[in-house]
Amino acid sequence: MKTKQFKAESKRLLDLMINSIYTHKEIFLRELISNASDAIDKLYYRSLSEGLTGVGRDGFFIRLDIDKDARTLTITDNGCGMTKNELENNLGTIANSGSFKFKQENEGKEDVDIIGQFGVGFYSAFMVSDCVTVDSRAFGSDEAWCWKSKGAEGYTIVSSDKGEHGTRIVLSIKKSTDDEDYDQFLESFRLRSIIKKYSDYIRYPIQMDIEKSVPKQGEKDGEEDKYETVTQTETINSMVPLWRRNKNELTDEDYNNFYKEKFFDYENPSRVIHSSTEGVATYQALMFIPSRAPFNYYTREYEKGLQLYSNGVLIMDKCADLLPDYFSFVRGLVDSQDLSLNISREMLQHDRQLKTIASRLEKKIKSELSSMLENEREKYDEFFKNFGMQLKYGMYSDYGQHKELLEDLLLFYSSTEKKPVTLKEYVERMKEEQKFIYYACGDSVEKIDKLPQAEAVRDNGFEILYCTEDIDEFALRVLHESGGKEFKSVSAGDLGIDIPEEEQENTEENKELFTAMTEALEGKVKAVRLSKRLKTHPVCLSSEGELSLEMEKVLNAMPSDNKVKAERVLEINQSHPIYASMLALKDNPERLKDYSQLLYTQALLIEGMPIEDPVEFSNKICDLMATTA
Repeated sequence: MKTKQFKAESKRLLDLMINSIYTHKEIFLRELISNASDAIDKLYYRSLSEGLTGVGRDGFFIRLDIDKDARTLTITDNGCGMTKNELENNLGTIANSGSFKFKQENEGKEDVDIIGQFGVGFYSAFMVSDCVTVDSRAFGSDEAWCWKSKGAEGYTIVSSDKGEHGTRIVLSIKKSTDDEDYDQFLESFRLRSIIKKYSDYIRYPIQMDIEKSVPKQGEKDGEEDKYETVTQTETINSMVPLWRRNKNELTDEDYNNFYKEKFFDYENPSRVIHSSTEGVATYQALMFIPSRAPFNYYTREYEKGLQLYSNGVLIMDKCADLLPDYFSFVRGLVDSQDLSLNISREMLQHDRQLKTIASRLEKKIKSELSSMLENEREKYDEFFKNFGMQLKYGMYSDYGQHKELLEDLLLFYSSTEKKPVTLKEYVERMKEEQKFIYYACGDSVEKIDKLPQAEAVRDNGFEILYCTEDIDEFALRVLHESGGKEFKSVSAGDLGIDIPEEEQENTEENKELFTAMTEALEGKVKAVRLSKRLKTHPVCLSSEGELSLEMEKVLNAMPSDNKVKAERVLEINQSHPIYASMLALKDNPERLKDYSQLLYTQALLIEGMPIEDPVEFSNKICDLMATTA
C-alpha cells in the first residue's frame, strides 16, 4: 500500500490550518457535519434533476457514533459519496472544494443550497485526531474506497467494503494532555452541546445514541434499583429554523420561547422583528428588543452583536459589524448565504454585502422603534427607560453623524406635561413668541424643579425639557436645533426673554458694586450682574461660552488630569432683600468680600457643584450669625 504525499503547498496549508486558522477545536464537528449535509444536498438535487428512484429527503441522515475504548468518533452520512478520483481530488488536494465546484456549476438553479466553499473544513479534523479514515461509496457505484491519513506526511487510498452509498469518517481522537482536553469529544453530552450550538438548523436529522435512565419494567414501589440505563437513538438538531418559517405560522409564544431559550432571558421580549429580504442582499433576520437592559449593558463587559448563520450553520456568535453601537441592545440573528467568508468561516470579509445587510437592519430597527413610539407609547416609554441613554450616546458619538436618524426617537421629561415627550411634541406646543427650546440640567426631576435659573422661563409659560443624565446636554448641543428652533439652557447667559422696562437693570448705577464683588471673588467668576431670570431666589450661577456648568461637572468627573472650567457669572436678584444689603456694604470692603464669597458658595451649592473650602464657608456662616445675634 503506497502512501501518497500532499503537494508541498498543501502541506504548509494543512499545518497552518491545524495550528492557526481555527480558533476553537470544537469547530471540527461543525465542519464535518456541514460537509455531510452538502453531500446529502448534492444527492437530493440529483434525484430531482435526474429523476433518480429510491432517493427521498425523508430517508437522509447524519449519524455520530462514539467508541470510548477505541477512542474513535465516527460521522456517517448517506449522501452522494465519493469515487476514488473524487477522494483523490477533494481530500488529496487541500482547498479543492467539491461543494464549491458543484455550486458554480448549478448557479441560479433552485434547490441548490450548499454550505461548503473552500474545501479546508474537512482538515479541521486533524486538530482533534491523529488519524482520519474516510470510507466512501458514490451513489450508483459498485465500488467503495478508503482514504486514510495521519496528517502532513500523506495519505493512502485503498478499496473498501462499505456497502451503502455515502461517507463514513472515523476520527482517532488524540489523548488529552495537561494543556488540551480531547476526552470531551468522546462524551455524548459534549457533542450534543456542540451540535446544538453550531448545527442545530442543519436540514437533515443528526442522530446519536444517548444513554438514559428509565424505570425498570415490573419493579414495585420501595424496591432498590428501580431504574436501568438504556441506549436510545435521538435526533439532536431542530432542523427547521424558526426564522425560515412563515410569519403566519408562528405565534407570540413561539417567538417568546425561542428568545428566552436562545438568549437566556427570563422575560419575554418587548418587540420582535422578523424580516426576510431578497435582492442585492439576501438574508433572513430575527431580532428582539429586550424588555429590560441586561445587568452589564452599560459596562465595558457587554458585547454587542447578532448571531450570524450561513444556511443555518452558526458562523459567529456575536457579529458586531451588523449592529451600530446605538442599537447594541438588539439581540437576534441573521442568516445569509451570500456573505463572503474566510476559509475558517469564523471571520467575515468586510465587503459590500455585509455593509448592505447592516444598513438595512439599521433602517428596520429604526422603523420598528418609530412604530412602537407612535402606536404603543407606554411600551416605548418603558423601552426608553432601559435604552434611551444609548440612543443619546448615539446622537453625540461620531461627531453627530447619526443625529438625523435618532432625533425623533429621543424623549425628555416635560415640565408642563409631567412625563417624557418627543422634541416634535415640544415644538408643536411652543408659544408663538417663544424663540428657543428650553432645557434644564440636574440630577433628578425634583432637583430641576427647584432650580432658581428656571424661574423666568416658567413665569413666561414656556415648557422646559429636563436633562437628568450626563449625556443629555451633549446630545442636545450636537443636535443644535429641532424643528427650526435652537436649544437654550435655562442657565445660559441670554435666555431670549424680553424683560419689562421697569425690571431692567441700571448697569451704570451698580457698576462699582459689581466690580468690587468680582474682585472679591478673585477670578472665580467672569462677572457679577443683576439677574433677568431670578424671581424669588437671591442668587444663582449662569455661564457664558460653549461650555456650560453641567458640562463642566460631567467632564471633570471623568478620570483625567485635564480639568475644565466654564465661564461663570454670578447673578443677583435685585428684588431680593440681599441685594439691598450688598448695596449698603459698598463702603465696607471686608464685609462685602465675605458676603460675596458666601453668595458665590451658596450659588455653587444650589447648582450641585463642590465648594472649595467647606470649613471656611462654615466659619463665615458662624461669624455672620454671631454678628447679627
